[in-house]
Order: sequence, then C-alpha cells, then structure tokens
Amino acid sequence: MSFPSDTPLSHDIHPAENREARRGGVKPSLLILHYTGMSTAAKAIDWLGRAESGVSCHYVIDEAGRITQLVPEEQRAWHAGVSYWRGETDINSHSIGIEIHNPGHEHGYPDFPPDQMAAVVALSKDIVRRHRIAPENVLAHSDVAPGRKIDPGEKFDWLLLAKEGLGLWVRPSPVRADDPGLGLGDSGSRIARMQERLASYGYDVEATGTLDAATEKVLRAFQLHFRPRRVDGRLDRSTEVTLERLIEASGKRTAA
Repeated sequence: MSFPSDTPLSHDIHPAENREARRGGVKPSLLILHYTGMSTAAKAIDWLGRAESGVSCHYVIDEAGRITQLVPEEQRAWHAGVSYWRGETDINSHSIGIEIHNPGHEHGYPDFPPDQMAAVVALSKDIVRRHRIAPENVLAHSDVAPGRKIDPGEKFDWLLLAKEGLGLWVRPSPVRADDPGLGLGDSGSRIARMQERLASYGYDVEATGTLDAATEKVLRAFQLHFRPRRVDGRLDRSTEVTLERLIEASGKRTAA
C-alpha cells in the first residue's frame, strides 16, 4: 500500500490498514491531539498500522520530533473512538488525529521534549492552515472523550500551541489550597452554571445542577486542558473563573 503525502513537512510514511472514506463526504474541521501510551514510538506506529489493532491515526510524532504519516488526511482514521464535540458524535470523520509519543500516565508520564513539541507545532500549523481549522477546534483526546481518556494530559504545553495560533487558551486562575471546591454528589446553581458553560463550549455534559460522575469526568477534562495545576474534577473558584474566561474568549472570537 502507498498513498500520496498530504503535508510538505519532512516525514516517513507507514500506511495503516484501518482507514476509510470520511462519512458523508465531510471535510476535517477538528484537530485532535493524543499521546500513544506505549513504551516506544516504533511499537505505537507498528500497532496503529495493523488491522487487528482496531485503531489508527493520521500521524505519529516520536520524542525526537520525527513525523510518520499513517493515514492520508482526506481519509477517516480510527483515533477518537466513542466521542463527542458540539453535538457531533462522528469525530473521526470530522477530524485529523495526531498521536504524540509518550508512554502515558500508567508508565511514568515523562515531559514532552522540546524537539517533539516543535514538531507538534509545525505539523499542527501546517494542518490548520491548509484545512482552515479554527483555533478553538484544536482539542485534546480527553476533551472529546472525557469518560474514557485523559491524554495528552496535564503536562502537555497548550500555552506553547496557543502562542502559535493553535488552540484557544486563557490564563488559568490561581489555585487556592483553602478552596477544595464542590465535589461528587453536590448540587446547586453554581454546578448548573458550570455545566451550562461547559456544554456551550462543546463538552458532552447535561445541565442537571448535580455534580455526578459524568460531570466530574468532564470537569477533569477541562482542567487537564485549561487548568492543569490541579486536576481533581472538583468545582473550585479557580476552575469557575478559568471557565468564564474561556467562554468570554470564545465569544469574542465568534463575534469577530
């Protein structure tokens, strides 16, 4: 198997078996960033290329910043799984997926090296430019699948990406040790407002007014991306203020 290169950036090609036409002929409007969660990039590339894996992605970036393409961008890769964003559930058809090699939380979760992050920025900028993907549509796997995934995690440098025009970012409100916040089982207007705000941004959460298990996972996903200093799924004032700042920033972009 072979396929033409999509990106002009230097990269290897390792064709994946699991690829197909995008359903409904849609064009990619989301960029989803993952980590591999495997011991080496080579093993991740091999696994993501195999039919029996049941998964695939468009690109893998190893720790040295080398890029490998597995699925052409015009095709649908199997990277997002059961997922949701702004009412859409077929995220695979609407997105391009980049797997960034990192063994993940279960295996020490090291920092993402500078050379690797430079490659993430370069490839992402190339993709969003060609497909005209909006900054707020550069997302984490955990954003679209908060019930299942936590990657690329709290160490991923979203601020660096935002400085390059990749992803919407706001300054996180400081975390206070004397503010543990509301937790699982709590209810009230603060929680309802938080749920409404998260849903309006794109997360899959229902405004019930109760901080249930599903809401806790969405809160964790939000914190992983936008308030990584403390990721606990609780609604403290820092999380509330950061969320309000994000909604305001998103509204300004929409108005513009």
